[in-house]
Amino acid sequence: MTEKIIILDFGSQYTQLIARNIRELNIYCDIIPYYAAIEYDETVKGIILSGSPASVNEENAPMVDIKAMNAKLPVLGICYGAQLTTKVYGGSVGKSSTREYGRAKLCNVVSSHAIMQGITNDNQVWMSHADTITQLADAAEVIAQTDTIPVAAFTINGTPNPLVCLQFHPEVTHSENGKQIIKNFVVGICGCQQDWTPSHYINDTIASIQKQVGDKKVIMALSGGVDSTVAATLIHRAIGKNLYCVFVDNGLLRKNEYEEVLKDYEVLGLNIQGVNASNLFYSNLKGVSSPEEKRKIIGGLFIDIFQEEAEKIQDIDFLGQGTIYPDVIESVSVNGPSATIKSHHNVGGLPEKMRMQLVEPLRALFKDEVRRIGLELGLNENFIHRHPFPGPGLGIRILGEVTEEKARLLQEADAIYINLLKENNLYHTIWQAGAILLPVQSVGVMGDERTYEFTLALRAVTSVDGMTADWSHIPYDVLAKISNEIINKVKGINRVVYDISSKPPATIEWE
Repeated sequence: MTEKIIILDFGSQYTQLIARNIRELNIYCDIIPYYAAIEYDETVKGIILSGSPASVNEENAPMVDIKAMNAKLPVLGICYGAQLTTKVYGGSVGKSSTREYGRAKLCNVVSSHAIMQGITNDNQVWMSHADTITQLADAAEVIAQTDTIPVAAFTINGTPNPLVCLQFHPEVTHSENGKQIIKNFVVGICGCQQDWTPSHYINDTIASIQKQVGDKKVIMALSGGVDSTVAATLIHRAIGKNLYCVFVDNGLLRKNEYEEVLKDYEVLGLNIQGVNASNLFYSNLKGVSSPEEKRKIIGGLFIDIFQEEAEKIQDIDFLGQGTIYPDVIESVSVNGPSATIKSHHNVGGLPEKMRMQLVEPLRALFKDEVRRIGLELGLNENFIHRHPFPGPGLGIRILGEVTEEKARLLQEADAIYINLLKENNLYHTIWQAGAILLPVQSVGVMGDERTYEFTLALRAVTSVDGMTADWSHIPYDVLAKISNEIINKVKGINRVVYDISSKPPATIEWE
């Protein structure tokens, strides 16, 4: 069974970075909201308490039973986790009298402690908190300070299992040896074996699918993207022809994508059926501008189409999906189960009428991990390195009402954009690129003719897993070429702008 570390999320913007650091060590980990029950078994090797924008002194501050956790497993508290530990064990936390945000240098490091192995004085770390520890618990021992604060790291002595806390964030890149500190905890203290590799994951997942599905049938939507392709390949390796794939043309795909993707999947030997349902989607989206409503309509129609296809095949018991970990994380609020973030087309339950169970072989993986699995499976790199594409397709890249004419405009413009990125050797340096048709028309001049046409926004970001992203610095001459070609060749668009927002605070998609 796969060993894992549990990360309790108190709402820190850096929580996913903790997970990434651990995954890069070939160790599996799960992020769960702080209020969720931990399922203790022999696979769980340790618990990490994340940071938080909250203060431990607030009336409704997030709380967990650290003593009960530590009775079972080693615990590492980071920032808020360290301050909460201090308060639970009898110490005090108050407002910091000095600025504790940004870079700091460690000093008086107790390098003999397991968490500080390989860490020396003057190591740079990253601080990000308004509160600070004003009085340590009686059983606490300082194992590192900084030039401005007396408690940068400490341990609680006499506990059933190791209990170590850091007031800085080892997970961010600004902490020079933060990866080593995290490794010291998960490998040195928790004893994880670092055997969670792509081949390990593939073998475990295929066995898990075979156990879950048996000799029953699975129906699955394919999109041509890396997530659904890798997921389908894993399911196909597990159950063969009992996987029935459906590729739906909703009228919101990229230009010529329907025909090209069907040809590509023939090579993989997948049992696939194409369904052209463009008119159905256009008619149901008529007059709808709300992005959440568009997502629900598109997702609902997909469910209806699958229901029809399943009835044709008969005796379908499972629905396969390419859900990945960021989808899951972004659909769960750390503020509690009643709080709603945006819905994802491939996260959550199914209508009762479908009477199907979900098969989600990628649910535990970040995007770059999915790509590594795909390469290990031997898939063509055209599948693996293709940019992510939203499940609702161009439906959420056409802001406002979706029409067939707007979809055609966006398909043509997006094709020009992507092709020019490839021609200029930029496509593979960008994590995701796409064009967004804005519900804004402006005056233009073409020859002697005045125009009143749509504005197009170009989006391109660099990222590792989509949890955070920065805008891509496409050279000005390439942007100029893209703009000129779109305006000259796509009648209906007379203005092109470039989005230079990062995530956070913006998202990658506009809707």
